Amino acid sequence: MVHPLISEQDVETYQRDGVVIVRGLFADQVDVLREGIARNMDAPGPYASENKRDGESGRFFDDYCNWTRIREFETAIGEAPVAAVAADLMQSDTVQMFHDHVLVKEPGTSMATPWHQDSPYYFVAGRQTVSFWVPLDPVREAALRCVAGSHRWEKEVLPTRWAAQQPFFPGIEDYMPVPDPEAEGMRIVEFEMEPGDAVAFDFRTLHGARGNSSGQRRRAFSLRLVGDDAYYVDRPGPCSPPFPGHDMIQGQRLREDWFPVIWRR
Repeated sequence: MVHPLISEQDVETYQRDGVVIVRGLFADQVDVLREGIARNMDAPGPYASENKRDGESGRFFDDYCNWTRIREFETAIGEAPVAAVAADLMQSDTVQMFHDHVLVKEPGTSMATPWHQDSPYYFVAGRQTVSFWVPLDPVREAALRCVAGSHRWEKEVLPTRWAAQQPFFPGIEDYMPVPDPEAEGMRIVEFEMEPGDAVAFDFRTLHGARGNSSGQRRRAFSLRLVGDDAYYVDRPGPCSPPFPGHDMIQGQRLREDWFPVIWRR
């Protein structure tokens, strides 16, 4: 049996496409997450960014790794059934915390979130991974967009620095170029969403988002979790998030004092 918020078909879809919608996953935590984002924006962490690019309008704020210092985030993670849903989607017996991420596009923000996979930026690999992208405002035009099946590509997509559009690591020949999914006819999945809904997607799923041309804010809380087979992998430079001083080695399970197990079957 799977969690009541999802079906066996959802699990099959997630495994096949690398993306699925989970309606109402954080429906009861919308207000507390809004409070947490306000607190985060008032007191940004060391990794906060304004994602400024010449010629772009509006404000695109993002920050991550704040769940241990912003109590609203920790409360929402603990109260929502997100860990149990993650275990079912990943088909894992454990769920381990990786990190949180806040992304806010104010009204009139022209900058798009570039097409990318999360996995090449991270020092974690494995088949059992899941990100939950949770809007805290109704979303129509600025929804997350995912390319179905891209989590099964043989080669990772080149990670780049969003504002500068430069490669994140050396050795670009080790990656495939960033594709243009619309021009190349790929199947793009996106959903109209209400506050508290969640898009669940694999760390390897190619995704992006348009700018916010609407008249309202687009606040999103994202949560990244890993399962049984996740392990540390060396990258050719500092990762994002960097987690300096972690002392892990290639192939090691993520250390549980930094990345706690939040659910066991």
